[in-house]
Amino acid sequence: MNTISHGLQSWLERFSQAELPALAAVVNDLQRLTLTDDASVGQLADVLLRDAALTSKVLRVGNSSYYNPSQETIKTISRAIVMIGFENVRLISLSVSLIDGLLTHAPREQLQELLARSFHAAVQARNIAGYVSRQEEEVFIAALLFNLGELAFWGCGETQADALAEALARPGVKREEAVKQVVGTSFRQLTLGLIKNWNLGELAALAQSPGRSADAAVRAVTLGVRISEAALDGWSSPGMQQAIEEMAAFIHVTPQEALSQVLASADEAVKVATTFGAGRLSRLIPSTDPEQIQLQQAQRKASLLQPDLALMQQALQDLGLQASGRGEVGLVLDTLLKGLHRGAGLERVMLAVLADQQTVFRAKRVVGEGTESWLDDFVLPVASPQQPHIFNYVLRHREALWMGVPASCNLNDMVSEPIRQWLGKGMFFIAPLMAGTRQIGVLYADSRSSGRALKHEQFVAFQRFTQLTGRCLEGLSRRA
Repeated sequence: MNTISHGLQSWLERFSQAELPALAAVVNDLQRLTLTDDASVGQLADVLLRDAALTSKVLRVGNSSYYNPSQETIKTISRAIVMIGFENVRLISLSVSLIDGLLTHAPREQLQELLARSFHAAVQARNIAGYVSRQEEEVFIAALLFNLGELAFWGCGETQADALAEALARPGVKREEAVKQVVGTSFRQLTLGLIKNWNLGELAALAQSPGRSADAAVRAVTLGVRISEAALDGWSSPGMQQAIEEMAAFIHVTPQEALSQVLASADEAVKVATTFGAGRLSRLIPSTDPEQIQLQQAQRKASLLQPDLALMQQALQDLGLQASGRGEVGLVLDTLLKGLHRGAGLERVMLAVLADQQTVFRAKRVVGEGTESWLDDFVLPVASPQQPHIFNYVLRHREALWMGVPASCNLNDMVSEPIRQWLGKGMFFIAPLMAGTRQIGVLYADSRSSGRALKHEQFVAFQRFTQLTGRCLEGLSRRA
């Protein structure tokens, strides 16, 4: 299409009616589902099943090792929603739609660079949000679409995109002035217009004016975007150092831990882009392996436990097979601890079971440096409802928790002094282990040995292992 557009309204009409109507419709429908509390599996499936190609791609991503490490085959959208969650399927659908809508034809370099930066920002923002908010998926989408107006322009601007590229290449040009002259409006106004027209929600809109909001999710979005931009100047650039310091203060970790998290998120962004079918963008996400970083971290990295994805997948597959009731309890628990420790890279893991007529928690299985003493020493009374502690709480509420981050700070008082004396201070994962409706005990994991921050993908694996182990124990109890 060669129609010349100039000004905000002209561009919005062109994107939504002529250039990107299919993308606009899918994005609108997917976002509308977040506005109702009773959005159902069926409603999300209906949106996707209108487009066979989109359905196929969502299922391919849902079956990837990133989202489905157990490799249990997912053949339907409904099954995908059950296996990897409503919000994850919505996130995948929106991301795949964006890639297809913008990269279908021969995309110009500016579009590819910006889309790569958008995926990088989204992963950084989501992992920051894991510390401070329960809105990780919404944060991912808001960061991914943070530069939607500019993405749409480079994808559909044609002769005007050529003109802007030429203008920006001139020495000493002021970017905002050049954009205003060629486009007739700013990219920020274009993004805000699309957010409104496509019903992208309050978080996406607030992120465009972060100074007006103290919301933690908004700050996670803007920090993720800043980190993705600063990374283009190098991991040790002044802009990156400032962003790292702000991030450390925001999520209450040291600057070194924040940098470690940022580098891990950059590597994760490469995997995410490839998983979503945008492997060509991977080369545009800044590498985390420049020589200076290798020199600084090689020695420490060599001594630390590293996740083993292949081993984790095998452990999940083994548990999946044992869920039918085959095998025996000892093998199930061995597989569980091996998968969490050597597979997910969690340094210390403990299964504390209800014992002594369900009056205490006792350590049943442990793995990791310095955990041997827990087998003899860890005995925690099951508190009364009037005096709950975190082990008691997760078992009663049947909820997996990531403790030590602001999102769960309201439960910090439940980490009692005896628990701190046995396990130390810092972040940890904790979840109830159930065999159907029967309470077995509590699963605990941390990376306290090295002091490394726990990661989003480790928490996902922790939850998955807990669920599968519960199914195994339920199957064994039925067989018995």
